Amino acid sequence: MKNLTVIILTKNEEDVIVDAIKSTKDFAEEILIIDANSTDSTLEFAEKLGVEVIKHSFKDFSDQRNFGILHAKTSWVLYLDADERLTDKFKFEVENIIKDHQEFSPIGGYFINRKTYYYGRDWHFTDRVQRLFKRDRFIEWYGQVHETPKIKGEFGEINEPIIHLTHRNLSQMLVKTNEWSEYEAKLRFNTSHPKLVPWRFIRVMITEFFNSYVKNKGYKNGTYGLIEGLYQAFSIFITYAKLWELQERKK
Repeated sequence: MKNLTVIILTKNEEDVIVDAIKSTKDFAEEILIIDANSTDSTLEFAEKLGVEVIKHSFKDFSDQRNFGILHAKTSWVLYLDADERLTDKFKFEVENIIKDHQEFSPIGGYFINRKTYYYGRDWHFTDRVQRLFKRDRFIEWYGQVHETPKIKGEFGEINEPIIHLTHRNLSQMLVKTNEWSEYEAKLRFNTSHPKLVPWRFIRVMITEFFNSYVKNKGYKNGTYGLIEGLYQAFSIFITYAKLWELQERKK
């Protein structure tokens, strides 16, 4: 549809980028790939599908998203991750929102719901993120890892969810955890996180396991849910171990 740019951030996403792009084809007027120097076939696949690719060295996630919107040529911008897919019902709702939007509406952006799939299985879990913006109401993204947008006005909400194919296999998860934990650890270190002691490792690991396995009802997914809960505990352990390492080097 006219007046909409879809921005997809990538780095070594060759296993998912084709389907992400295809889910936006014949929907957005413009599709932009903002790539953090991929070393696999991500860019080759994207270029074959005829989308514009712009390389931008990675500083943090806010910087990548801010860089992307600077290159958008339309009045509306939708951010999509490479492991997310737009559905027909979602696209229909977005089309109506853009078509019916009034210039003096207090709404300048929208939350979207994401239906989560772990290991290709419906996890019966949905979260929401701020991803659709009227470009002249957008101010900036801020935050190094858990980036947050600032806009002029209020946020509305899109009811129909998109699909989020996260944690597709253990090998992919390990690579992502190693990358994310670097940023998470440095973020905590730069904000002078209290010195780590043994009990804190145990507390954060138990908390992450509880949230995944109990609060988010991972137990309903049998062995998959148990593995995911244990993995979340492992993931936060890696982050805090790297933070501990940074603190030890400072001595």
